[in-house]
Amino acid sequence: MKSPLFRRLLLAFAAPVAAFVFAFVLSSIVLILSGYNPIDAYGEMITNALKLESMIDMLNETTPLYISGVAAAIGFRMNLFNIGVEGQYQLAAFAAAVIGAKVVLPDGLHMLFVMGVAMVVGGLYSGLAGLLKVTRGVNEVISTIMLNSVATLGIIAGLFKIFLEKKSGGAVGGGTTPLAETAWIPDLNGFVELFTREITKGRKLTGMLVVAVIVGVLYHLFINRSRLGFDVRATGMNPLAAKVGGVPSKQMVLLAMVLSGVVAGLVGMPDLLSRTHAYDQGFTKLRGFAGIAVALLGRNHPGGMVGAALLFAFLNTSSGILQITGTASSEIVTIMQGIILLAAVVAYQMVGQVKQREEVKLASEATVGATA
Repeated sequence: MKSPLFRRLLLAFAAPVAAFVFAFVLSSIVLILSGYNPIDAYGEMITNALKLESMIDMLNETTPLYISGVAAAIGFRMNLFNIGVEGQYQLAAFAAAVIGAKVVLPDGLHMLFVMGVAMVVGGLYSGLAGLLKVTRGVNEVISTIMLNSVATLGIIAGLFKIFLEKKSGGAVGGGTTPLAETAWIPDLNGFVELFTREITKGRKLTGMLVVAVIVGVLYHLFINRSRLGFDVRATGMNPLAAKVGGVPSKQMVLLAMVLSGVVAGLVGMPDLLSRTHAYDQGFTKLRGFAGIAVALLGRNHPGGMVGAALLFAFLNTSSGILQITGTASSEIVTIMQGIILLAAVVAYQMVGQVKQREEVKLASEATVGATA
């Protein structure tokens, strides 16, 4: 007879393994139907990923995806769907770029100031959706979707032209005034090169990777090791029972939305502090929506989201090499991402049903044994 520990381990690994196998098979079928050789495509992707410079690109892509995933996961743990991470980080990055360029501070302190502005703006903007929910009963899905448009198509679009950098002769630049070097975050190339080799092709590993690690640790401690985190999870699982137990449900809703926005404010910082140093029309978009996929695939677990973010980063960085080598179309990567997410959702749902039946069976056996 299988031990309870073995059954728990089996159920824990069954969903991701089943999702991987299903996604691999279905992606291969899509590649074949598109006229490509799956073995060649997967081979090119893996070969490219094993290069040091490609690993740097993957980690740089993983960093904002993971932070975005944590932002979405905070809401999910409260049974709230914060669909507004996209607008929150865009508005936060814009505000941080504008305000950060107007202040003069020493090295390090200037960088922390810029991140602080982004976190405050993201928290306030997300908190607005939480306030609408607890005071007017507005569903957070609707309000955050609307606030995405207000942020990107309203506030930023309306103010962007006002804060465009003015160059000599009165010409207007393509973005806001660049941040001073005191606000730039140092790269981690020196640390990586201690264990590998010199990083070439101008690749730089963003120092925001350290911030992402800190965010993940704090998220774990808050959700799983604090009384406040327990109240958030309890309210998400059963608001009525939590309220009867003395947990202020409305305050928890507002807290979760604000914290989600605070983390969302950091999503744009890898670009702002490491790459562009200004907010321009080409500022990276859609990472808020990608973070939702990371949180779903990673099951809102800090470790699971690392794997999900790495997987999506691997696929994103592979799209270019597939197109260059001609082994597959770059659009195949987007299809594969959708297949993986769908496979994971289906697999986790099926395993969840099996786990529920196991728990009911164990409870029934325990009840029979107690009455015997």
